[in-house]
Amino acid sequence: MSGRDIENRRSTSAAMGEDDSMSSKRDLDAFLEAARNIAPMGSHKTGRLVFALDATMSRQPTWDTACKLQAEMFNAVGRAGGLEVQLVYFRGFGECRSSKWVVNTDQLRDLMNRIDCRGGHTQIAKVLRHTRDETVRKPVSALVYIGDAMEENVDRLCELAGQLGLRKVPCFMFQEGHDAAAKTAFREIARLSNGAYFRFDGSAANTLLNLLKAVAVYASGGVKALETSRSRESRLLLEQLSGKRN
Repeated sequence: MSGRDIENRRSTSAAMGEDDSMSSKRDLDAFLEAARNIAPMGSHKTGRLVFALDATMSRQPTWDTACKLQAEMFNAVGRAGGLEVQLVYFRGFGECRSSKWVVNTDQLRDLMNRIDCRGGHTQIAKVLRHTRDETVRKPVSALVYIGDAMEENVDRLCELAGQLGLRKVPCFMFQEGHDAAAKTAFREIARLSNGAYFRFDGSAANTLLNLLKAVAVYASGGVKALETSRSRESRLLLEQLSGKRN
């Protein structure tokens, strides 16, 4: 996919924060509880997942690691099938871009690996607004966002997150690092949209990857798809779903 295939759009950004260990039982339970609210897709439907990235300069030191992780997640999405994915990212001076909706996630993985970080402020409101507008046109199953900072009006972000919550689009916010403003904002975005928040670092990469895979599998195929998955996170998610049905 060339740069021409990427449309300038309202875009992306936000993150979530947490204490030290992303894998704490409390936060994992919260994540799985929120993931339960993603509308499962039947065999005749296709889930739609917006995958948003902060590509500003502050993420440069860990960008290569993050790209590898996110590329593996895209590979998992591609194998899951039944899921359309749109990549959204922001960087530089007001640059926000979104890809076309694709089923062949190899294109998005390759595009993501060509993105380089550029200095600039966060543009989380654009991401939330873009996701809201997309789901007005055709329902979106979930927004996954990965970032490390927040430099915007938090009340405006909360208003947009609430709009997504009303449209049943949960925001799964993953915060890299310890920025306090990001932690506060991303937690609120997750809460108001009925999503979930996590903080992660390099030591939690595998847990983050598996959680992303579980969300992708559920968004694409619902409970039936989770039942065929062997990951620990998928089993935990399935237990939560079964518990809610009983």
